Amino acid sequence: MENIKLGLKENWKQFSLLVLVNAFVGGMVGLERSILPEIAEKEFGIAATSAILSFIVVFGVVKAISNYYAGALANRYGRKNLLVLGWFFAIPIPFILIYAENWNWIIAANVLLGINQGLAWSSTVVMKIDLVGEKQRGFGMGLNEFAGYFAVAVVAFLTGWIASEYGVRPYPFYLGIGLMILGLLFSIFLIKDTRHHVAKEEGSSDMLRLKNIFWDTTWKDKNLGSVSQAGLINNLNDGMAWGLFPILLSGKGFNLEQIGIVTALYPAVWGIGQLFTGRMADIFSKKDMLFIGMLLQAIVLVILVWAETMTHFVILSSLLGWGTAMVYPTFLATIADNTHPQDRAKSIGIFRLWRDLGYAIGAILTGVIADLVSIEAAIMLIGILTLISAGIIFLRMDYKDNKAVKLLKFKN
Repeated sequence: MENIKLGLKENWKQFSLLVLVNAFVGGMVGLERSILPEIAEKEFGIAATSAILSFIVVFGVVKAISNYYAGALANRYGRKNLLVLGWFFAIPIPFILIYAENWNWIIAANVLLGINQGLAWSSTVVMKIDLVGEKQRGFGMGLNEFAGYFAVAVVAFLTGWIASEYGVRPYPFYLGIGLMILGLLFSIFLIKDTRHHVAKEEGSSDMLRLKNIFWDTTWKDKNLGSVSQAGLINNLNDGMAWGLFPILLSGKGFNLEQIGIVTALYPAVWGIGQLFTGRMADIFSKKDMLFIGMLLQAIVLVILVWAETMTHFVILSSLLGWGTAMVYPTFLATIADNTHPQDRAKSIGIFRLWRDLGYAIGAILTGVIADLVSIEAAIMLIGILTLISAGIIFLRMDYKDNKAVKLLKFKN
């Protein structure tokens, strides 16, 4: 225990390996990002938007539940064991996508993908927070989410390009086989558990234990509750972008390569931006970061309804990505700042439960509205909900971050 130190510099080797592993995790989501709606329409004859988005609903619900159990079981069974288990669930995914004979196969693949993402991504998040300690949580989460979502973007672009050159199956999904093998081997042989780092931080933490972790994280605690609702709304946006952007762009006459560029640009800016916004979350008010990020997303979504040209979509996708980059690492850093080390994994799991239910709620909501009214109406509704979420952050969150409150107490 005496040799255990907290900090990014002190644990850079393990931290870097976890960043790489999370890039493999994110890449598994990127496999489907730009071409699955095309497969639904062209190969399986599924035309209704709500039916096409069913794979996102399944993915969101399963990932959300897996997030919760990953948080609840992390202290009991170890972070590394959950990470390895998450990769075992990924083994069949690319093969199912390659050989799927009907849409039910795709749904089954997304059940496994949801479990893989919930266990593996949650584990890397908690392990990095364990390693870096209090001072660099925002930057640490920025690096983690950068790796994951930049990988989503790269793989989404590559699968879109490969599909435009060689067809939607099987070649794009060969990438998934490589990602799965690398992720599993790295997790088994190179990643070390971080339970000793948790024990080290417990000795210096002055945070009180939460009385009811689920209810406090969900809503009762002003800071934790504000983050949870914003996370859910943020992933309403992402679920909508994932499912509707390819359909919207296809309807406006864009080809597969152009769709791949636009659908990759949003997570690319989101991913790269977190290299900067994660560090900003350590310096500036987390409340301000969350409010401005959600407000920017709301404005972009409302304007997006009138977009027509490739230039419009490139600019708006970039701004949407930057708004998401402002909030994503800040969500996790705020949860960590406001929880005791022993409560942290479970609280993060509960936050990620609500956040990733946003995928399912967003896909159902936008799919139904797109079918009954229009895609533009669905996008407008999500923009309005995002604006309301920004207002909740502005009115409900404590202005001072937990770190600033601690400093004030120390001076007094």
